[in-house]
Amino acid sequence: MQRNTREVPGKRAVSVGAWLAIVLGSFWLLAGCSPSEEPSSASATAEPAPAAQVVDGVLSYPASDYHEQVPGKPGGTLRASVALDTGTFDVHSIAHGNVQWLGRILYDALVYQDEQGAISPWLAKSWDISADGTVYTFHLRDDVTFSDGTKFNAEAVRVNLEHMRDPATKSPLAAAYIAPYVQGRAVDEYTFEATLREPYSAFLDVLAQSWLSMISPKQILEDPKSIAEKPIGSGPFVLHSYTREQGASFVRREDYNWAPAVTRHQGPAYLERIELTFVPESMIRYSSLLAGQHDFTLDAPTQNAAAIRANPELVLHSRIRKGNPFRSVTFNTERFPFDDVRVRKALTQAIDREGLAWVIGFGEYQIKSDYLAINTRFYDPSFTEALKYDPQAAARLLDEAGWSQRDADGIRIKDGQRLSVKLLMSENPAFPSSVAVAIQSDARKAGVQIELEVLPLAQTTERRYAGDYQLLGGGYWHSNTPDGLFMLYHSASIPTDKLLGQNVGRLRDETLDRLLSEARRSIDPERLQQLYSQAQQRLTELVPAAPSYESHHIVAHQAYVKGLIFDTSHNTPFFTSVWLDKERP
Repeated sequence: MQRNTREVPGKRAVSVGAWLAIVLGSFWLLAGCSPSEEPSSASATAEPAPAAQVVDGVLSYPASDYHEQVPGKPGGTLRASVALDTGTFDVHSIAHGNVQWLGRILYDALVYQDEQGAISPWLAKSWDISADGTVYTFHLRDDVTFSDGTKFNAEAVRVNLEHMRDPATKSPLAAAYIAPYVQGRAVDEYTFEATLREPYSAFLDVLAQSWLSMISPKQILEDPKSIAEKPIGSGPFVLHSYTREQGASFVRREDYNWAPAVTRHQGPAYLERIELTFVPESMIRYSSLLAGQHDFTLDAPTQNAAAIRANPELVLHSRIRKGNPFRSVTFNTERFPFDDVRVRKALTQAIDREGLAWVIGFGEYQIKSDYLAINTRFYDPSFTEALKYDPQAAARLLDEAGWSQRDADGIRIKDGQRLSVKLLMSENPAFPSSVAVAIQSDARKAGVQIELEVLPLAQTTERRYAGDYQLLGGGYWHSNTPDGLFMLYHSASIPTDKLLGQNVGRLRDETLDRLLSEARRSIDPERLQQLYSQAQQRLTELVPAAPSYESHHIVAHQAYVKGLIFDTSHNTPFFTSVWLDKERP
């Protein structure tokens, strides 16, 4: 057995660029020479996978990561673990990160992104867009059925879009993504026409995401509550059993034959079954993988990443999700003291994000000081240093904001008031109390007192949408399009009693709104690059949240698990192509 050893270094004076070179040199190189890519008897002709590359500050993964290299061997059961249960399989009703890969097991989407991020066919064979950008006409496949026998057709698309935006669905994500959608109609059985109230350049991109997958229209119309625990999709697997907080099992659908063309997979999935177990304890996920009790874990513990890499029987993949990086804190820009941008920027620059990354990521996370993931289309690396960790700059900003005096405890004061705030959070694996305590410590050094207010998730969520907080702990927003900036920071995304908007910092800025709105209406790539670059710059000036590190998805598996490719939208595993190079029960 490989002994697990690791060393957590102290704080180091390294630049973002140097840190990036170190990390990419380790785990990106692994992607090109890991045991999972060694040829077996069934894959002797496969070429070694190239590593991901960073060119001019932008990360890209090789196209071979997203499609099958050679056909796999059918059969077997994949035993997988994951940290959390989503609580429902109705992907339209939640924003849970597990939907990124779980949705691809049960469901299909209307379209798919290709290896470069352009839109490609899936259930829609082709589409036409009107000259004014408000009418999309989809030409659909005529050979697709849901697992209950219902045909996939134009009416199925209409019913699904209505379900996404139905207030009864209580969608915090899908409804917002299709907000410009006004109505749809079936031109004929396999032609669907969607009308938007205004041009929306990200419309096709968002339809490619797993949260906007197609559910059986019969189930939506006749028994929508059953979707939560007995979902009916058209995907490569069918749910066989589900026990809340314990696990789920999926069986292969034998007549499946409509995987996205980009994946180069034909016919049904290779695996006969997937047995998924919910294992909240990270050490148990690692030990069960090490002992061979599980073949795959969808939440590989970062503290064990070095040991997994060193073990020739295991393989680790660390992938950066597109969209928005992880935030250490989000500021309520309408509440004192964060209605002053100087205080927001000061606290952001006072937080040692490299230290945070080590607390939770053990060297696996790439630190961030800007607002768009490094592999997102139209990412501009010009602003990577704009909000870098700089305690001296933070001190100057607080002095300028009038918080130049300190009391006997070292906390800054102004007009007799202490610079003391409350951080609202709920304990979860992505934002454990250890991270909150580290933020609290960094703030204290800058003269800012942070009190931790730890509440159950339901209460935290309620107050989050109501804007009833000063500081909100943690959070990331994955999206396969830079329009994720609109979702988080445009004033139209501020939560109301009718909208579960994601601009929970309640940021209102006319300049940013104009840039993001125009980007939604534009289809010219050069103009989009200009608009999104300006928006990224503006965000570093407004500082609605403190970016900390990229949103990584880290998975690990036994070396006999072959054929793993990644979803082009989410950079998470796509199990249709996975197969086992070892006899399993």
